[in-house]
Amino acid sequence: MAVIKHITILSLVVFLLLALHFRGAVSSSFEDEDDEEYVLDSVFTNTTSTLSRRSRFLASAVIKTIKKGASCGAYTKKKAQVCNGVSANKGTSLLYCCKKHCRNVLGDQNNCGVCGRKCGLGQRCCGGVCTNVLKNAANCGKCGKKCKHGVKCEYGYCGYA
Repeated sequence: MAVIKHITILSLVVFLLLALHFRGAVSSSFEDEDDEEYVLDSVFTNTTSTLSRRSRFLASAVIKTIKKGASCGAYTKKKAQVCNGVSANKGTSLLYCCKKHCRNVLGDQNNCGVCGRKCGLGQRCCGGVCTNVLKNAANCGKCGKKCKHGVKCEYGYCGYA
């Protein structure tokens, strides 16, 4: 009887460890997007940084990249200015401060075109416009994926049959 209890407990522990391992693997594949950085098209100079207050040689901090989802907001006006209408990634991204975080309004599902505009089911934010990618030949399945001339986009696939 004791052997069966030990085997049961051991199998539960192994199951929980495997579940945690695979849960971490799945969530990390979606979190990789948060590690992205936006490369600003023009550099932003922050003259009120902590570096400028400490050293005259570091009079201003030059900001060239912003991490996706970086904090911004009213509590620091200079930080909010970094991602309010700033172009990044060679014009493919336009950053705005939405709910205290930098968001790309040209491609964010929850802030498409402007802060707070959510795209519906089967839609993606393509260039700041919610687009039905299930049947749009110019954006079939994802933004920018074009079907060949005369081929219909059905269910997000070109020439689905």
